[in-house]
Amino acid sequence: MNASNLLVELFVEELPPKALQKLGDAFAGVLFEQLKTQGLLASSESRLTAYASPRRLAAHITGVLSQAEDKAVSQKLMPVAVALDADGKPTPALLKKLAALGADASAVASLQRQGEGKAETLFFASTAKGVSLADGVQKALDEALTKLPIPKVMRYQLQDGWTSVNFVRPAHGLVVMHGTQVLISVKALGLTAGSATHGHRFEAKVNPVVIRNADSYAEQLREEGAVIASFTERRADITRQLQAAAARVGGGVRPIEDAALLDEVTALVERPNVLVCEFEKEFLNVPQECLILTMKANQKYFPLLDTQGKLTHQFLIVSNITPQDASAVIEGNERVVRPRLADAKFFFDQDRKKTLASRVEGLGKVVYHNKLGTQGERVERVRAIAKAIAQQMGDAQLAQQADQAAMLAKTDLVTDMVGEFPELQGTMGRYYALNDGLDVAVADAIEDHYKPRFAGDELPRGNAGVVVALADKLETLVGMFGIGNLPTGDRDPFALRRHALGVIRMLVEKDLPLDLQTLLVSAVPAFGDKITDATAQLVEFFYDRLSVNLREQGFSAQEVEAVLALRPQRLADVQKRLEAVRAFAALPEAQALAAANKRVGNILKKAETEVQPLVNEALLAEQAEKDLFAALQSVAPKAQQQLEAGDYTASLQTLAALRAPVDAFFEDVMVNAEDAALKANRLGLLAALHVAMNRVADLAKLVA
Repeated sequence: MNASNLLVELFVEELPPKALQKLGDAFAGVLFEQLKTQGLLASSESRLTAYASPRRLAAHITGVLSQAEDKAVSQKLMPVAVALDADGKPTPALLKKLAALGADASAVASLQRQGEGKAETLFFASTAKGVSLADGVQKALDEALTKLPIPKVMRYQLQDGWTSVNFVRPAHGLVVMHGTQVLISVKALGLTAGSATHGHRFEAKVNPVVIRNADSYAEQLREEGAVIASFTERRADITRQLQAAAARVGGGVRPIEDAALLDEVTALVERPNVLVCEFEKEFLNVPQECLILTMKANQKYFPLLDTQGKLTHQFLIVSNITPQDASAVIEGNERVVRPRLADAKFFFDQDRKKTLASRVEGLGKVVYHNKLGTQGERVERVRAIAKAIAQQMGDAQLAQQADQAAMLAKTDLVTDMVGEFPELQGTMGRYYALNDGLDVAVADAIEDHYKPRFAGDELPRGNAGVVVALADKLETLVGMFGIGNLPTGDRDPFALRRHALGVIRMLVEKDLPLDLQTLLVSAVPAFGDKITDATAQLVEFFYDRLSVNLREQGFSAQEVEAVLALRPQRLADVQKRLEAVRAFAALPEAQALAAANKRVGNILKKAETEVQPLVNEALLAEQAEKDLFAALQSVAPKAQQQLEAGDYTASLQTLAALRAPVDAFFEDVMVNAEDAALKANRLGLLAALHVAMNRVADLAKLVA
């Protein structure tokens, strides 16, 4: 069975650019896995190379066998009691089963027995012929097309005028080659496998491009077809050309970095050619975010930024053609972008004719949610929550700035610019606020109140922005939970998980002196009778999100559970507590104390009434309980002092001194004494020990 390299290419009309890379990887990946499953790969050294261009999906796989090896197969037949009669001869049922497998009574002697007694079963051993490459590729290709993550299916007719097929785009060619051999029996989407494909629409040297062998595919497409088939190579080539073009412009300019834009442009061209264009400098008076967005989103251009990150009047385009004189291509793109920029300038000029304050009333006409009212009502709730947060922080000036920012934060939603480019909400609010002569802190807060917008996004710059951002996210969370609009599974249409994580990040990273429970409770009155109070449910939601986030940061489930079991209200302290727990767990006394702590907790849970941490020293009878009480009197105040000073690590490490007296207590003292007073006193001693040991974290959670 010879092994050669395999090429499979499906030639289609232009594929959706945002899905191209995923389609290419899925197509090649399923082909490879299916061939592997069928035993058609020569060894574990077989390698897959995926290709994807606007008009093709392809895969090159090394070391593919022409025929899979035969396999020994053992097939379960039936229990011996059913298969053989009392004399050990085959029953009609067994003979019928063997006949179905292509065997006769002579095969009975070779049947294998497994099991014992009534469970003894007969098995038929045979050899299954290995699948041929043509059949294996056909099955693999069918599976690859079925599992392709197609964003939207098209239905089109084949050339016979009668048959219809469903696929992402109409397919016009199929190449399947094993070395130099064409597997002509393979078919897909009404196409029969061949060796011919097509290159660039306009610049291919020959058409069609006839592939010589599986290994010459990429080279022939590049040389004869003017196509870079590899998505990865094309992306790298565009990156290189962008940098080179920026260098030619000079002045230290650089193309804007945008991985999604780079991927999309890579999916739009087969042989990239980067060119430098420009627009009139007068457009630079418009906020650069507007110009950048319209160039990127509408035209797929790469704006050029100077060394300070400011937009220049030049930009880069990635063309799919390489004419000797590129002036017509450059002029055409400059002509196309000009009206877009003119629209942005018009919107900006028109919007500045009205102040943000004059737009507040208009928010009352914008529906936010059918159960929670308009954006105008929402603004009033955010203002009330922001005021409550600022009061908790004890800053009157901050409260005033936050209130003004909260009142104006949503007004840019009713501007022409944000109506055209919703992505600029907040950003335009800041520009318009500065245009209105408002304080910079207020303008920054208007822009920043959406932050963090996504994982890893930056936080608001100033305290006013933090307060309004907290208020905005809390309004969403409290409101949605209050009307029962909770995230379920993968569904989270109001991004409540992201909002909760944003609140957590601000509380932690800004080290805010705010209690989670107090924050949530103070937000509820802003809604009046529109919601039910779901604070308890929301608190658990926050700790669940915090738990996930902390584990993603590298803390163990035990460490996280130990700290969060106490439901610490100052989230800014959680990280310090976790680090203290990690340091404590490394001590030699840690496991013994954690186990003892768990034992104490279990004893207290079984007590008939709630035990108070009170000890009558006169009732301490045994030396071990006297020693534990003395140790507790010495250690607990020191640990408490360190806790209050925020030194959680030292506080936990101080508790390590309790190990010996705790061990001695459990070895020598009977807690459930017959004397009720002695028993109550010993339970009180354990309760005091439990309180002292669990101020930083629930140490029982550390038990291995």
